[in-house]
Amino acid sequence: MLIRSLTLATLLAVAGPLFAADNDTPLAQERGKSRPLIVIAPSSIDPTLVNLKKSLDDPATKKAFQDRSMVLYTVVQLMGQRDGKDLDAQTTMALIRELKLGVSGETKVILVGKDGEKKLEHLGPIDAKALFETVDQLPAAEKEATPPAPAVAETPAKGSKAAKPAKPVKPPQPLDD
Repeated sequence: MLIRSLTLATLLAVAGPLFAADNDTPLAQERGKSRPLIVIAPSSIDPTLVNLKKSLDDPATKKAFQDRSMVLYTVVQLMGQRDGKDLDAQTTMALIRELKLGVSGETKVILVGKDGEKKLEHLGPIDAKALFETVDQLPAAEKEATPPAPAVAETPAKGSKAAKPAKPVKPPQPLDD
């Protein structure tokens, strides 16, 4: 009995964080809601990053960016931001790990679809129009992707009776070792 309990406890201790880590990543939270555009740059004065931010300051480009349900993630020297708001170090590292990128000194631009798959991975400068064309060429199934609906407990209607509570179950017999 003791061996089984220890085995179960060990299994849960090892597997628990792995299951929790799958849903805690930034891209997992965006899945079905928006299309993350991730720019990983070696410095804050990188021409690709500066030009992309400047183009997003234009009201027409910003509206097109929002119409396509896109969010901008930037990672500069391991400091991450989501739409201009700072991310903590753990979230930034989870984002980098989830992208499974190799070491490179160049700027990378990555577009992730609503389904969580990489749709575009580009080294160096890219303009917003090329990104929008990529999003517009996505299949209809990806464009209409929605997040999985959370499980909702059903509540009885006003005029109906509530269901009877189930009978309590007898506890299982202890096992003999």
